[in-house]
Amino acid sequence: MTSAAHLFPRQFPGFPRNLPQFPLCTSGVSTVSDPNIAGAAPARSYPCQACGATLEYAPGTRMMRCPYCRHEQPIAHAGREVREHDYAELAQLPIKPRRLAGTLHVFVCPGCHARTESDTLSEKCQFCGTPLVAEAGATERIVPEAMVPFGIDRNGARDALRRWTSSRWFAPSSLKKVTEAETFKGSYLPYWTYDADTVSDYTGQRGDYYWETETYTVTENGQTRTETRQVRKTRWRHASGTVSRFFDDVLVAGTSRVAARQLDKLTPWPLERVIPYQEEYLAGFQTVRYDIEPESGLELAKQKMAEVIEDDCRHDIGGDEQRVSWVDTRYFDLTFKLVLLPVWFLTYLHGGKTLQVMVNAHTGEVIGQRPYSAIKITAAVLAALAVIAIIAVIILKAQSGG
Repeated sequence: MTSAAHLFPRQFPGFPRNLPQFPLCTSGVSTVSDPNIAGAAPARSYPCQACGATLEYAPGTRMMRCPYCRHEQPIAHAGREVREHDYAELAQLPIKPRRLAGTLHVFVCPGCHARTESDTLSEKCQFCGTPLVAEAGATERIVPEAMVPFGIDRNGARDALRRWTSSRWFAPSSLKKVTEAETFKGSYLPYWTYDADTVSDYTGQRGDYYWETETYTVTENGQTRTETRQVRKTRWRHASGTVSRFFDDVLVAGTSRVAARQLDKLTPWPLERVIPYQEEYLAGFQTVRYDIEPESGLELAKQKMAEVIEDDCRHDIGGDEQRVSWVDTRYFDLTFKLVLLPVWFLTYLHGGKTLQVMVNAHTGEVIGQRPYSAIKITAAVLAALAVIAIIAVIILKAQSGG
């Protein structure tokens, strides 16, 4: 058999020349790392016991499945519970050297021994397509604690997109063809969750409505008369107090690669049903590394908490209206964890523009950019104007007839 290195010596000068002749792998897990490659991450794959190909996680199950012979292998239970980590632990964690933004680390494929550069925790070999999973502890300061596995497969995501495109008003007909022509890419995205007990002191004002009788004059047909009416006013007085609230799983995106306002639209996530992190669930999918540190994530979480706390203050003040001028919040028993959540991505071209759609791979919720059909909008406007004109003619005829 002719090796790929012999076929493509110029195109891929770094391609290893000692490629195996596709042997049947019998071990349950295959890992390869190369100490001669700076920054190389030990890549892990899961050989099929039936045909030697590489298993991938089958969405919606607890199984790994061979994409070729369809052999399935169950994923063992993690044997541990999901735990929250004391935020104070961050101070004791060693700071692992982070590369400059945009730089990559190297996977070494256990199948063909080729090198794949990526800034993710799981990927596919760019040469043989083997699903690669890096050991998070080797490269990350924080290892994922929990995850929501993919519950919807590629076909399910396509069905969700088809329903979404069919319900879009004024969408061009070509949008419906996207579901058939484009390819989805499944990715796990990193999120931080934070728990905290909070106690907040506040000052503000309470406004209570009251009514006064107001006298005014009315002139009609040259005659002036005096009338009265009830006018609502607000009486303000000082208010202060203390409110308490426990926050559970305040969710903050751990990546800046996707706009946070878009990711917020993918909620809700079943955070009460997360499972312990296991690398087997990553096989066949891309896993994005976090680039927002937990300390920065906490500040974003506090902003979300502050909105709820202000509502608590208003409720505590009572009355008809409230003004909150100052809040001082103290945080106790602060914990955090890193969670991976599944998303199907679809990027497509339409009218020379690149548009993106995301599908929550647990609920099937679809959000994203969509084009508008100028022809359909114009037709709708003309139809509305025609209806208005017809109604106007009917009214005029009725009035003239009367």
